[in-house]
Amino acid sequence: MQRRRWAVRLSPIVAACALVSCTSDDTSPEAAPSSSSQVTSGSDSSSGEQTGSPGEPSDSASESSSEPPDKTTEPSQSPTEPEPDPDPREITAVMSGDVLLHEGLWETARIDATRTGRGSMDFRPLFAPMRPVVSAADVAICHMETPVAPKGGPFYGYPSFSSPPAVLPALEKTGFDVCTTASNHSIDQGFEGLTRTIDGLEAASLEHTGTYATKADSREPLIMEVDGVKVGLISQTYGTNGIPLPEGKPWSVPIIDPDEIKQLAAKAKDQGAEIVMVALHWGLEYTHEPSYDQVAVAEELAESPDINLIFGHHAHVVQPYDKVGGTWVVYGLGNAVAQQDTAVEGVYDGNTARVTFTERPNGSFRVSLLEYIPTMITRFDGSSPMRWLNVSRALEDPRYTGLRDLLAATHDRVSAAVNLENAFARGVVEGE
Repeated sequence: MQRRRWAVRLSPIVAACALVSCTSDDTSPEAAPSSSSQVTSGSDSSSGEQTGSPGEPSDSASESSSEPPDKTTEPSQSPTEPEPDPDPREITAVMSGDVLLHEGLWETARIDATRTGRGSMDFRPLFAPMRPVVSAADVAICHMETPVAPKGGPFYGYPSFSSPPAVLPALEKTGFDVCTTASNHSIDQGFEGLTRTIDGLEAASLEHTGTYATKADSREPLIMEVDGVKVGLISQTYGTNGIPLPEGKPWSVPIIDPDEIKQLAAKAKDQGAEIVMVALHWGLEYTHEPSYDQVAVAEELAESPDINLIFGHHAHVVQPYDKVGGTWVVYGLGNAVAQQDTAVEGVYDGNTARVTFTERPNGSFRVSLLEYIPTMITRFDGSSPMRWLNVSRALEDPRYTGLRDLLAATHDRVSAAVNLENAFARGVVEGE
C-alpha cells in the first residue's frame, strides 16, 4: 500500500441490494465484481449509470415526415455522444479488533527480536500474517486498547496495562493508518500515560482519535483524506473501569453519549467529511450477543443521516454484524491480539471487517460490500512466538498443518457469531 500522510484535524449485484436499500439512487446495475470479492459467497459491487444509445434517432423522429428525403441535401451528422460519466469514487476500509498486550505478547516480541535483530522487542512478525489484508486497504484502522509505557518500561499486563511502546511502529509497518484509543484501559496509567500514548502514535506516523491531550482536540472530529475522499472517525468508550477521569480533564476520555456522537458526526459532515464511521468500546465481555445498551445506542445513532458505519470492540469475542435501520453495525470484532484465559472459548478468535464505500450519483456514499475475515491468535507455549493469522490463508499454509482443527473451529465460531442476526442473508460475505 502506498503510504498516505493525509489526515488533518479541522479547529458484488445481489450482495449490494442486500447491503443497501435499492432506492432510486441505487437502482443502476452494478459493476463487475472486483478481485477482492471472489470469496465463499456474494460479490463485490459498485454502482454505475446505465446509458442508452444517445446517437440513435427515435422511431417517432424517423416517421415525422411522409416526404422522401431530398437526395441533394447534405446528410445530417449524428449528434456527438456525450462523454460517459466517470466511475464512481470508491474506497475500502478495514478495521480490526482489540490490541490488548498481555505478557505473552511481550515475550513473543523479545523472541522475535533475537531472530530479526530489531531492538529488544520486535512486534512486526506477530502482525505479519495479516499485513497483506491490512496494507491493501485504502484506510486501515486498529484499536489500541492500552496505554504505552516509557521506553524500557516498566511494563504491566492485566488489570492495569502499561504496554511496550515498540508495538506502535510495528502497527504502522503492518499497514495501519489510524488507531482508535477510547477504552476502559485508556487511563490505566493516568493522564501521563494517555498523553504518552498519543505522542507515541504520532511519532509512529499513526493518526489517532478517542483520547485527547487538549480540550480543543476533543471537540474536533478526526477527518482524513483517503484517496480523495474525506473520511471522519469518532471513538468513545462505555467507561474507564471505575478509574476517575483526570481531574479537570473530563474531555480526555469521551464516555459514550449518542447525542454528542451525532453532533460530532454532523460537524464532520459540515467540515467536508463524505463518510463518517463511529468506533465504540462497548458491550459485555465474553458475550457474543449484543447487550441491551449496545442495541439501544446503535438504534439511536442509526437515526443520524451523517453516520455511515458503526463498529465496536471490548467483548473480546466476535459479535454479530447487523443492519439497524439503514446503517450497518459491526457490534464486536473480537480480539486482534491478546493472551486471555484459554478456558473462555472465543478469546483467541477475531475478525477483520472490510467495507467498501461507493459513491452514489448524488455524491453521497453507501456501503456496497461488507466482508468479514476470520482471524486467530496462536497460543504461546513459552518458546513458540504468537502469530495473528488470517484463518482461511492459514488453513492452506503447510506451516500450520498442526493447527488445522483449531483453525477450522475458529472459522466456524467466527462465522456463526457474525451471522447471529442473519447478516449473510443481507449480503455480508467472507473475505480473503
